[in-house]
Amino acid sequence: MQDYLYTENLAVGYNGRILIDDICLHLRRGEIMTLIGPNGSGKSTILRSIIRQLSPIRGTVYLDGRPMEGMAALEIARRLSVLMTDRVHPELMTCRDVAATGRYPYTGKLGLLTAADWAKVDEALEMVHGEDLAERDFSRISDGQRQRVLLARALCQEPEVLVLDEPTSFLDIRYKLELLSILKDMVRRRNLAVLMSLHELDLAQKVSDCVACVGGGAVTLCGPPEEIFTAASIRELYGAARGTYNPDFGCLELEPPAGPPQVFVIGGGGSGIPVYRRLQRQGVPFIAGVLHENDLDYPVAAALAAEVVSEAAFTPIGEEALQAARMRMDACARVLCPLAAFGPMNEKNRLLRTLAEKAGKLE
Repeated sequence: MQDYLYTENLAVGYNGRILIDDICLHLRRGEIMTLIGPNGSGKSTILRSIIRQLSPIRGTVYLDGRPMEGMAALEIARRLSVLMTDRVHPELMTCRDVAATGRYPYTGKLGLLTAADWAKVDEALEMVHGEDLAERDFSRISDGQRQRVLLARALCQEPEVLVLDEPTSFLDIRYKLELLSILKDMVRRRNLAVLMSLHELDLAQKVSDCVACVGGGAVTLCGPPEEIFTAASIRELYGAARGTYNPDFGCLELEPPAGPPQVFVIGGGGSGIPVYRRLQRQGVPFIAGVLHENDLDYPVAAALAAEVVSEAAFTPIGEEALQAARMRMDACARVLCPLAAFGPMNEKNRLLRTLAEKAGKLE
């Protein structure tokens, strides 16, 4: 499959001053590419230059194999639609009227919509689950509902490429998930190519086919989420000096509490995660163990605990790990054991729990 939208030697910025240089993005139909990076890194500048709201300082943007600079505005509007962060404040317009403005590239000089055009409008509203909003005043609906209507407007253009700048800004979690689910569905059903920017790393990791990292005046990395979302790459991109990024859960973790460990946590199978986070919030240093290195608890414990006593994956807890855990548990004043189930692989954790109970440390 060929690239439908791509850039070649693109340099963007303001007043002749280059902000980001040598941008080479390649997007195919049926794919979502997401730009991530710190505030002010230039994600919006790249998008605005691609859609020609800003003039590129150098280089070329290609749409369906043709340079966009040589294409008429009407032709571009029939192939590419845009949903930017600019707030839209139309007066005395219903949601159906706002969505209908997406049909204007097809209406001719008089701007009159035919019955077929209105059918396209209603179809687009149905796609974004906005039928019940059609006759409501656009100025009197929620931000999440407005984003759905504006997405319907973009779909009314029947585009082959959709460009969105932080489409989930100002939305609560329900509408973030709803909007991105609709978008993903449209990519599959209409074979759209989608280029957007997002601040929410967890959502970008889940919805994107390709991710481009923007920072330090360049697109530093570009590839599938599995390659981009690593603790090291996210730390470097955002210059994070404290805390960590957890690629397994797609979330940020704060740094461990300082000081000598006070609590030993016997966890596993996800049971320890809420305990680790509670102790971190309370500023209580702790040790976690014995955890298998493939255990659900392990990456969170590694981020938040002062130390993790571990055992190799798919291996019963051995005597060495048991003794290491026992020594560290003896040095702690308290023991917590959220783990409820024990079996052949973690039987020695049951022994640790029994020892803690006998010592009067178990809570």
